[in-house]
Amino acid sequence: MKIGIIGAGNIGGNLTRRLTALGHDVSVANSRGPQTLTALAEETGATPVPVEEAARGAELVVVTVPLKAVPGLPSGLFDEAADGAVVVDTGNYYPQRDGKIAGIEDEGLTESRWTAQQLGHTVVKAFNGTYAQDLLDRHRPAGAPDRIALPVAADDASAKQVVRDLIDELGFDTVDAGSLDDSWRQQPGTPVYGLQEGVDAVTKALAEAPRERSADFRS
Repeated sequence: MKIGIIGAGNIGGNLTRRLTALGHDVSVANSRGPQTLTALAEETGATPVPVEEAARGAELVVVTVPLKAVPGLPSGLFDEAADGAVVVDTGNYYPQRDGKIAGIEDEGLTESRWTAQQLGHTVVKAFNGTYAQDLLDRHRPAGAPDRIALPVAADDASAKQVVRDLIDELGFDTVDAGSLDDSWRQQPGTPVYGLQEGVDAVTKALAEAPRERSADFRS
């Protein structure tokens, strides 16, 4: 699969490492320019590109940048992506870093619903509560008793399945966490956030999530 990754921090960098190792054709971009990604490119074989080119021809694009940076991403970002391209949002709202985002705090939008509005493209929420190091160290074959499960939320059922299949390839189980309007169940401060457990525990944690955003994650 041709994959574009926008953001080369902990999650973006480790997804680049794993996905290239699995044989995917990965282009990676960050806010500082492709010249700053030489080491990652040499390590992984990924192609460093400007942000404007990250989605070019991509069947799947991972947006893994701070929420405050999402509105500043180039307009028409997905215009040259493959038809039906799937966009994955790994983002979390941290007011101490992002400042107050009124759409999330005052209007009650889930983080990924807000992100989808900014991008002008529906998204699949995944990897947002995953420890970056787990991508490298905690993947397991299907059926392993200690295989971790990750929640995945989306409005588009086919896009959700593409992401669930990719996560399975990466070595993790998944749990269907509903639509983007349900994705508050996996936002920071909820029981599933950072949970390193299997399908049953993740399913239970999603069900037990409180609807109100905790004080630590409000401005």
